[in-house]
Amino acid sequence: MNKSSKNPSPSPPRWAEQFLEWIAADHLLEEVQGDLQELFEKRLQYDSLRKARWLYVLDLLKLIHPRLWRKKSSPDSPLTPFIMFRHNLVIAFRNLQRRKAYMLINVLGLTLGIACAIQIFTLVKYHLSFDAFHTKADRIYRITTEFHNDKISYNPGVPSPLGDAFRNDYTLAEKVALVASFPDRLVSIPASRDVNKFEENIAFAEPAYFDILDFPLLQGDKNTVLAQPNTAIITQRLAAKYFGEKDPVGQTIRIDNKLDFIITGILQNLPPTTDRRQEIYLSFHNLKDHSPWIIEKDWWWSASKSLQCFILLKPGIAPAQVNQALVNLSNKYYDANAAKLFQFRAQSLSDIHFNADLDGHMNKSNLWALSLIGFFLIITTCVNFINLATAQALSRSKEIGVRKVLGSMRRQLYWQFMAETALIVMLAMGMALIIAFISFPYINQLFDIQLSISLFSDVYLLAFLCALLLVVIFFSGSYPGLVLAGFQPVLALKGKLTQRHIGGFSLRKGLVITQFAISQLLIIGTIVIASQMRYAQQADMGFDKETIVMLPVPDNEKSKISTLGSMLSQITGVEKMTFCNAAPASELLPSTSIQFDSRTESEKFSIYLKAGDDQYTSTFGLQIVAGHNLNPSDTIREYLLNETALQKLGIASTQDAVGKTAIINGYKGTVVGIVKDFHNRSFHAAIDPIYITTLSNNYGSCAVKVNMANLKPTLTAIEKAWGQVYADHIYTYTFLDEKIARFYALDNMMLRLIQLFAGIAIIIGCLGLYGMVSFMAAQKTKEVGIRKVLGASVGSILWLFGKEFIRLLLISFVVAAPVAWWVMNNWLENFTYRVEIGWNVFVLAVFVTMGVAILAVGYKSVRAALMNPTRSLRSE
Repeated sequence: MNKSSKNPSPSPPRWAEQFLEWIAADHLLEEVQGDLQELFEKRLQYDSLRKARWLYVLDLLKLIHPRLWRKKSSPDSPLTPFIMFRHNLVIAFRNLQRRKAYMLINVLGLTLGIACAIQIFTLVKYHLSFDAFHTKADRIYRITTEFHNDKISYNPGVPSPLGDAFRNDYTLAEKVALVASFPDRLVSIPASRDVNKFEENIAFAEPAYFDILDFPLLQGDKNTVLAQPNTAIITQRLAAKYFGEKDPVGQTIRIDNKLDFIITGILQNLPPTTDRRQEIYLSFHNLKDHSPWIIEKDWWWSASKSLQCFILLKPGIAPAQVNQALVNLSNKYYDANAAKLFQFRAQSLSDIHFNADLDGHMNKSNLWALSLIGFFLIITTCVNFINLATAQALSRSKEIGVRKVLGSMRRQLYWQFMAETALIVMLAMGMALIIAFISFPYINQLFDIQLSISLFSDVYLLAFLCALLLVVIFFSGSYPGLVLAGFQPVLALKGKLTQRHIGGFSLRKGLVITQFAISQLLIIGTIVIASQMRYAQQADMGFDKETIVMLPVPDNEKSKISTLGSMLSQITGVEKMTFCNAAPASELLPSTSIQFDSRTESEKFSIYLKAGDDQYTSTFGLQIVAGHNLNPSDTIREYLLNETALQKLGIASTQDAVGKTAIINGYKGTVVGIVKDFHNRSFHAAIDPIYITTLSNNYGSCAVKVNMANLKPTLTAIEKAWGQVYADHIYTYTFLDEKIARFYALDNMMLRLIQLFAGIAIIIGCLGLYGMVSFMAAQKTKEVGIRKVLGASVGSILWLFGKEFIRLLLISFVVAAPVAWWVMNNWLENFTYRVEIGWNVFVLAVFVTMGVAILAVGYKSVRAALMNPTRSLRSE
């Protein structure tokens, strides 16, 4: 043996043998190896070892041919991965057919969770894609204004001279463009026989605006379409709406019954993901004719939200350089004190949609919250699947035992279960897509958005669905697959598997706790948000809002106010009315400075205007706590101040302010009265210093207090009177309480979403509880039978099951409550006036969860409790 070990027999090259093993088909390997080895040994008899090895390699190379290697099939060939996958799918399908209830519950839970995830992903992607379609979006900025008084106020607009100043003084931008936007303006088509009137969003834009933002023209040259006065471009949609099949270019439209414009170009329809919703663009030359107050050439002392400035930075220019240039610009055009008051900032295009301080429509924190809810729902869905799968493990123990005895490997059993999981998840994914597709029209209507699914054209959605599919399959199937594949065949065949062999009970407890902690977190959030919304809508705002109808007063026909007032006063159902610039609480917040009494300087805070006639306080129910109401004359300047204004002025007694003079917005007048504080914004913001004065040039609304007992005939009479006075305008009206409710549109949207997802989380959680009780019933079959034989009542058996999940729900509450308290307290900090999170919120959350859970597990528990003990013992 020693000699043999020192002089081993000659053999072919080892690398050649390994190459043969790698490349040869399994069914041919042994035969080819034997033939080559026989030739090698014969050659050794008359050739050298080196030559024999060289000829072995040459013979091997000659045998390489597609028809002889890998391609040839054989009845004895082993199963390929594809064949094994197909086989697993067939077995999985048969298993699921035998357990229809199990499959139905799993598919339902997965469908709900995946459908919610798809909806949330689509909603988040929709908002994140706002104005991302512009090719130079990373270099587009909007210049905004900040007013630094006792607090910082933000304005998306700029003073009218800023555009030219930045364009002429600095070379940081390729393009600078001013655009003035106005919502709901009257548009008439005078060329038609019967004049058609519409209300549209319009904008006066400099030509460079279309070099900055990508709004393609279907007809016309973007450099010339608005270069001349009285020219306009409209969208493709409006062209069809106004002119049908006619060529719109060359047609005339009239704006606000006073300015005519010739259409010189057609814009491609606006994408839904843009905050620039104007569909009519007019020559900037005509802004002075439409709204001269907004375009005063050298007036730096105010900024209107309507007038905005967009810039396209040169490549390589950083925002910090722009902000520094704006600081220098402020120092150049203002004195030292004013430069501290008026400051300008560059806001990126991507921030416009999300910045609430600058009229953004969505908060990014809400998107993060929705994404987190979607993640939680997927976790809940996977947990539910794991609970149900492991609850079914015992019923499949003998099947697994037989497969192991017949030679199935643990890996094969694992992938068989993963194939079952994949089948269920893919079926759920298909159903979830159908549900999402069907639900989007309702979601769009509910939230006033435009969501849709483009499965094959939306790369991001397709990637998300693929990733979601793989993640759900892996997390849902891995643990149950490992548990099933790990059964010991002897124990499985004898039916002696215990909780320890099935992975124990503690993990399933943890999974149920996780599920219901998420559900209770969402329930507590729903209760708190609903309480805050109810408080905001029902709390006393300091004025009457319930029975007041707001009518528009056209800008160019304010001379007819007295005629309208006279006609409205004759209507039986009209109790009171006033002409004003806005209701006590509104989104219109013009502000200015105040110099009080004999003080030599203006105060370090802004005071907000409410312009109204002498009926303003009585119509809205404002309470005068000192002094008297305004004089009906518009020539005598008088002021009413609110209590917050007195606090800002440092005046302790209301009587000390009455009779004093004040210079507000450059006009000197007398403070004749003090009104009790009222909320002029939503409950998100504190009450501002307010002054009320008669200023008829600012009256843009008529507020009518109506008798609700005869509402319908009263509204009809109001419409008729308004139409007679303003025959060339479109009549619209809104109830004041509905306008105020719009302050909380985003909050209410989040409330509805969280309510929806909380309900779905509870449903999925209850399915998980059902799986938990199923597992317990399977484990305790013998115990229940023995207890019943020994005289246990049905109630005690129900308690045997109930105490487990009640304890788990209480533990989940202990986990969820502090997290929910912290999260919702942070959310409530967005409100200056808010509810407190009391103990009743948490008690209600526990009772809701308990009630739904009892309903979910009651059927299975009662069925187990009522089972014949003879049957229970025999099953063991």
